[in-house]
Amino acid sequence: MSCLLAKGIRYAVSLLVVVALTFTLPRAMPGDPVMNLIGDDVSVSQATLNAIRAEIGLDRPVTEQFASYLWSLLHLDLGYSYHLNAPVADLLFARIGWTLLFTGIAILGGAAIGILAGTLAGWRPETKKSHTMTLVALAVSCTPPYFLALLFLSMFAFRLGLFPFKGLYDEATLGSIAHHLFLPVLVLTLFAAARNTLIMRGSVVQEKESLYALYARAKGLSDRAVLFGHVLKNASLPIITQIALDFGFIFSGALFVEIVFSLNGMGTLIYDAVLGRDYPLLQGAFLLIAVMVICMNMAADIVYHLVDPRIRRQGN
Repeated sequence: MSCLLAKGIRYAVSLLVVVALTFTLPRAMPGDPVMNLIGDDVSVSQATLNAIRAEIGLDRPVTEQFASYLWSLLHLDLGYSYHLNAPVADLLFARIGWTLLFTGIAILGGAAIGILAGTLAGWRPETKKSHTMTLVALAVSCTPPYFLALLFLSMFAFRLGLFPFKGLYDEATLGSIAHHLFLPVLVLTLFAAARNTLIMRGSVVQEKESLYALYARAKGLSDRAVLFGHVLKNASLPIITQIALDFGFIFSGALFVEIVFSLNGMGTLIYDAVLGRDYPLLQGAFLLIAVMVICMNMAADIVYHLVDPRIRRQGN
């Protein structure tokens, strides 16, 4: 319990740092949000600019703006988007469902494929099949998701015409949604699977030489029984942490993939907010993503604590 309490304090401090960063980073971008709001082709007086800046609260000192931001967060208020003229919370929760849908499928699919492929590659690392899987996984993991998305879009959508090249659906049916999301999900799944394969391979290579694996072989168990009955369970423990880390990494990659495929999710929303210098929307989006990543890491710590008795003994 003391270990979990210490981690809880660490996550609380991380959240405070995140809140400060989500306020600071949008304001570090070049450009004037007021000029982006009225447009470059519109000529207005300085008095009008000052009035607009006062209306959206940008005329106050930064410290006062930050204090107001914290006060709003304490009341669960993410602010009002002056670029899209809507509450930030409404905009985020209207878009995040689609992003979580194909991101969640990609993370789960990538974990399943990565565990299986990494297990097979690590059990016989000297074989040609293992070398091939490792090389492919290394190549995919080193490729940015948005570049994979561009390759898949060019090949399967533009050249072969097998899939639509933009949008979430033509009509709100399961078949249409699956058809539109297939390529984005495939890109993120392959990326997550490649990373998990490399981690799982290294873990299996290490675990198969442990004393318990040697003892299981000495008892006369087959290689299949040793691998799937003993080695796999312990070797898959690092994947628990990796899935939590992948949530943030894959989620950020999903934002770029959304832009490539013109999906109406969080990625395009953040992209529009960056172009419009919409501080409240950027603050809310970054904070929501950071909170989800922190929660995923907390969940991973709890699961790790429950499934690994060694962690429980260290905590006590």
